[in-house]
Amino acid sequence: MTYILMAEGLSFGYSGQPNVLEDINIQITETEKVGVIGPNGAGKTTLFLLICGVLKPGVGTLEAFGDRVRHGVFQPETGMVFQHTDDQLICSSVREDISFGLQNMGLDDREINNRVTEVSGITGIKDLLDRPPHYLSSGEQRLVAISGILAMKPRLLILDEPTSDLDIRYRRRMIQLIEGMKEQTLLIASHDLEFIIETCDRVLLLDDGGIQADGEVVETMSDRNLMEGHGLEVPHSLTSTYHRHRGA
Repeated sequence: MTYILMAEGLSFGYSGQPNVLEDINIQITETEKVGVIGPNGAGKTTLFLLICGVLKPGVGTLEAFGDRVRHGVFQPETGMVFQHTDDQLICSSVREDISFGLQNMGLDDREINNRVTEVSGITGIKDLLDRPPHYLSSGEQRLVAISGILAMKPRLLILDEPTSDLDIRYRRRMIQLIEGMKEQTLLIASHDLEFIIETCDRVLLLDDGGIQADGEVVETMSDRNLMEGHGLEVPHSLTSTYHRHRGA
């Protein structure tokens, strides 16, 4: 089987600190939607930055699309939307922000304009293209950040806490947007466990530096002992299912 992402024996620690991640092994196939859950400090964002090549593994191998992930090398096939949009929105207009990555890809102006038009229609932000991103609402900023990544047409899309600053309306739009992504492989880290249930087919539980569980979303997240043992709770929508299966 060919994996779109594979980590073997992956370990990483920040300078002078104990390892955040230790002996991580992951295999992800194309078009999978995988949730990554775990308590604060479990290393979810660190894992994502390693996959993007922003950080360099201390030990182990990390491959994407059959090639080793290269530290510090721009890789448009992998796109990450950061938890805080201020880390990503850097231009004076929405149009320029979406165009930024496309320019780094070396695309001509016509292709860039076509992609900006296409992706802004998909995410519903055409009316925002000429506005400064930092004057937009949190929900609008989130859609702009995603648009900039989607415009590059990544095969692997990484979303770090995509609902952290969204109201109910924009949270629902985010779910609908993800549901429409049939060709991308997704990795989604979120403390919003109901969001993971609605958008993902598989979940990884990361804690204590390692993968503590890897399985189907409902089955894994219904395990009360597993969830509470790693500082999490069974999502409310699963509690009745959990008690019925356990006979409680």
